[in-house]
Amino acid sequence: MLLIGDLLDFLKELSGTNKIDASSDLFLDVGLVGDDFHEMIEKYSKRYSVDMAGYLWYFHADEEGQSIGGLFFKPPYRQVDRIPVTPTMLLDFANKGKWDMLYPNHEIAPRRYDLLINKIILTGIATLIVVVLLNKYLR
Repeated sequence: MLLIGDLLDFLKELSGTNKIDASSDLFLDVGLVGDDFHEMIEKYSKRYSVDMAGYLWYFHADEEGQSIGGLFFKPPYRQVDRIPVTPTMLLDFANKGKWDMLYPNHEIAPRRYDLLINKIILTGIATLIVVVLLNKYLR
């Protein structure tokens, strides 16, 4: 059976801070956000053999970087209210061997239009750069 001290040591090592207690909100209080949060969850699930089949990331964390498409269409994490993740919660799930959270009823847009807009913009910029370079070198 996993003890809270062991889990706190794991989280302190990953986060680089000693300012974590059993009730700390890992996102707000500790600053595990974006890719750092997702990496922590991945390492946690592997290290403690937690079945993450029921895990819905967008209730707990955000994504890295800025998204122009996110100005027009909300990404999943902005479509729901955030649910804090605490060491006590992680301890409970690790000892159960599965992510055992009941999420509220919710609807997430079926497509990531925010990402689609980002891809269209990046493709347009890349195309423009290629056209400018070709025009410059083919003269």
